[in-house]
Formats: sequence, structure tokens, C-alpha cells
Amino acid sequence: MTASYDARIARANTLARHYPTSAPLLNFYSELARFQKPIFAELQKKNETDLRALVCHVSALIKLVSRSGTELLANFGAKNLLGTDAQLELLSAVWEGGEAILASDPAGRFYARVLLQPYAEYLASRGDIQTNGAGPTCPFCNARPVAGVLRGEGDGAKRWLLCSLCSTEWQFRRVLCPGCGEENKDKLPIYTAAEFPAARVDACDNCQTYLKSIDLTKDGHAIPAVDEIATVALNIWAEEHDYAKLETNLLGM
Repeated sequence: MTASYDARIARANTLARHYPTSAPLLNFYSELARFQKPIFAELQKKNETDLRALVCHVSALIKLVSRSGTELLANFGAKNLLGTDAQLELLSAVWEGGEAILASDPAGRFYARVLLQPYAEYLASRGDIQTNGAGPTCPFCNARPVAGVLRGEGDGAKRWLLCSLCSTEWQFRRVLCPGCGEENKDKLPIYTAAEFPAARVDACDNCQTYLKSIDLTKDGHAIPAVDEIATVALNIWAEEHDYAKLETNLLGM
């Protein structure tokens, strides 16, 4: 997974040059991935599974965000994450209680997800996860998907869903909404834009949600978690058309 972090960082840097309007987001994401990489490596080296091992990294994250993040995020970290008890409480609330517990607190959720992602990815790398026949949430940590992934198979492409927290991928039917289970293809429109040939918006007119999918048959160099951030213009378009994103990415978008 440390090589995977290197790949994400490299992809973010490449896309920042290709999509200047998304460059600030991609550059911030690249910094976060650089921060996460040694956390994953340390957990792996020590075979560490205790959530408290993440607390020692909170101060460094607060400094990173104060330097490169938004004022809202920086203020939250400075005011609400000063003590070990508060830090562990936030991490535990998201990990044990589910991310929905902080749905109305995007700043707190941001800090928790940045720290928990390498932890969750490490735990997932240790397990034998059954990805076939899984439902609309991650078969390992039960988080919702942040993106769809299309991979070539035969004359078409099979869809996988990418977990927003532990990065597990699992197979999921193409003509099925992961938000509400709608399977009428007439209510599941797909929208594309010429400037993003490998990305698309998979929408649902029943629950009015959307999920972006990255088509690896059109760009084999794409890394879905990163390309999903680079195509933020599709988010704006979808939300202007009254669709709500099924799950936000690491940056809260």
C-alpha cells in the first residue's frame, strides 16, 4: 500500500498539471497522501491495530492543515483537537459509530477520515474480504462508496465500487443504484463531459443521488480516488441539476 500512496501522489501531480482549475484541490490531496503514507507504513511495520496509535499524528495533521487547508478546517483543528481525549473521541466516534455520526460536522469528519484511512486500509490489507455479492456498502468497514470503477471484461466492462474509507473495491451490478436499489435503467441516467473522457456521473432519478465512475477501459493510468477529485467540475454540474453526492471524498466534496 505504500507503493499505492506513491502512485496516488504521482497521479495527483500529473492531473494538477492537466486540469489547472482542480490543481489546488489535487495539490492539497497530494500533501495529505504524503502525510498518510508513513502512517500506513508504521502500522504495517509494528503490526499495530490499536486506534490510539493514530493520536500521535494529530498535531502534525493540524499543522499541515493550518499551512495548506481552508480557514474553516484550520480553526476546527486549533480549537477542538488540542487534547488526547478529544482526539481519540473523534476517531472512535467515526470508526466505531460510523461516519454518519459526523455527517453534520464536515470539519471533524475530515480530520478523522485523513487519519483513519491508512488505518482502515492497513486492517483491510490483513483480511480476506469477500468482494463478490456484496451490497451497496463496503464489505469490510461498511462505509459507503466514493466512486465507481469500470474495468474491461469480455465485450463490456464490469462495475466495482470503491470504499470511501478503507479503499476496498467490491463488485456491484452496473444497472443498480447503490443509494436506493433502483434498477429501472430509465431512472438511472449517465452523464458525461468531453473534457473528462474517462469519468462519468451515474445518477438516480429515484433518490436524486449520484456517484462518479472512472472508466479504466478509457484511461488505464487513472487512479479512481484521485481522478474522482480532479473531476470536481462534474460534481458542480450534478449538484446544479439537483443530484446529491452519495458519499463525499477525502476533501469533503
